[in-house]
Amino acid sequence: MIPVYMINGFLESGKTDFISFTISQDYFRTGERTLLVLCEEGEQEYEPRLLKKTNTIVEIIEDEEDFTVDALSYLAKKDKASRVIIEYNGMWQHKNIQLPPDWKLEQQITLIDASTFPMYYTNMRSMVADMVRNSEMIIFNRCDGVDTLASYKRNIKAVNPKADIIFEGSKGEINMTLEEDLPFDINADVIELDNFGFGVWYIDIMENEQRYEGKTISYVGQVLHPKKFPKGYFVPGRMTMACCSEDMAFMGLATKYDGCDRFPDKSWVNVTATIKNQYFEDYGGVGPVLYAKEVKPCKEPEKPIIDFTAQ
Repeated sequence: MIPVYMINGFLESGKTDFISFTISQDYFRTGERTLLVLCEEGEQEYEPRLLKKTNTIVEIIEDEEDFTVDALSYLAKKDKASRVIIEYNGMWQHKNIQLPPDWKLEQQITLIDASTFPMYYTNMRSMVADMVRNSEMIIFNRCDGVDTLASYKRNIKAVNPKADIIFEGSKGEINMTLEEDLPFDINADVIELDNFGFGVWYIDIMENEQRYEGKTISYVGQVLHPKKFPKGYFVPGRMTMACCSEDMAFMGLATKYDGCDRFPDKSWVNVTATIKNQYFEDYGGVGPVLYAKEVKPCKEPEKPIIDFTAQ
């Protein structure tokens, strides 16, 4: 199988700089022939000396309709490629991507210019979502002077909770999210989560589990009983919309409560629970588990779906 590395991003998002840096690293320079497929040409060009030194052959596909399985297979065979890097066009449809059967997608990375992200996210939200949905890593560059990085992170995590998100400025990586950026008092005896707070909390706990160890939270959630869960466990969570109706997802954590069976699926409850990080089989490892102190039936909230597009 030929390993493939897909690099996404809109024009001038830093894809060329990122790829140039990557192929110049010792861990990538193994002497193998690399096929670099360019689906758009920006202002930044690849240095011929670097391409020759790294045994990299550049092939250009200018039109989306030419990005086909047959065309890609032909290029790999012609150039005797041992691996492939694709600099994909941010304006092309991601759902239509098809790779040759002997190609294996090893990693997908999306580059985003932080200074222009609000414009793209406002006007081309579905395209942004398509780009980041299957990416293992999202890199925001040019972050200097941008004071809304925490909201950028929430926007991306709402679409792809498992993605690693990196913020980079002129002096290197920027750490996010700080406790003071959270829309609730993390040191309160009971952390009260409203709609917005629940969405932020869920996204943050996926990356900062230890921040919430031993904390007590309270929120309104909808009941879900996963079939494979052990007796006495359920998931009181919320439906969320990250981009559009096609991106609806249920956010919730495994919750221990001996009386949970009396609450039917899709009913609404008010949960007060303490958070513990521990092994849970359905997680496939260690993760946050809620131990409910109290679960009470309640009315459906006025806005049952947490809409990240409105935040």
